[in-house]
Amino acid sequence: MITTRIVGANGKQLKINGEGEIAVAIHTHPPTDEVVESLPLRAYFENAGSNDMRVNGATTPVEFSIDADGEFDKYIKTLSIKLADPSAQLDKFGNLTALTNGVEFIWRSIRVGEQIIHDGIKDNLEFFRLSNGGYVPQIIDLSGGGADAIIVYVDLAQLFGNPWGVRLEKGTTDKLLFRVNDNLSSGIVEFNIIGYGTKI
Repeated sequence: MITTRIVGANGKQLKINGEGEIAVAIHTHPPTDEVVESLPLRAYFENAGSNDMRVNGATTPVEFSIDADGEFDKYIKTLSIKLADPSAQLDKFGNLTALTNGVEFIWRSIRVGEQIIHDGIKDNLEFFRLSNGGYVPQIIDLSGGGADAIIVYVDLAQLFGNPWGVRLEKGTTDKLLFRVNDNLSSGIVEFNIIGYGTKI
């Protein structure tokens, strides 16, 4: 039998208990000596600085994206989608008749090219499908207080089995985007999408 000791820089020794388990101390604060620091990320999907996705993309598609950074890797883990329109129904887009082409959800990477995540969100129900069964589809009724709203939370980490979500590699043209292929410029009160995650 070879006996081994693992000793930290502070002189303290790793201990193995009676059933072979390693004792771990859980601290009330995060590590103070991390070499790589992760920073919170919250960003709208934008086109030319605007996050208002009520645009006419019927003739020329319009892309709204979160782009890679020059200094940090970005990991987009979750999405918050808001689509508000009076009398919205699940089989419509807001309260518009179901779209002809739909809104595409795409990951564009210098390593693998353009990967279509969803090839055409044509009605409100498709947003819930993208959420991977996270909750029962519903429309928030704001009668008397504003337009009805479809609020959908998408967990990309769960969707793809990667705990960090979708990576946008620093110093590249990587982007996560929604491409509008129909005319959404009239009849919808509000349409925007926020991405949350981490930049490292």
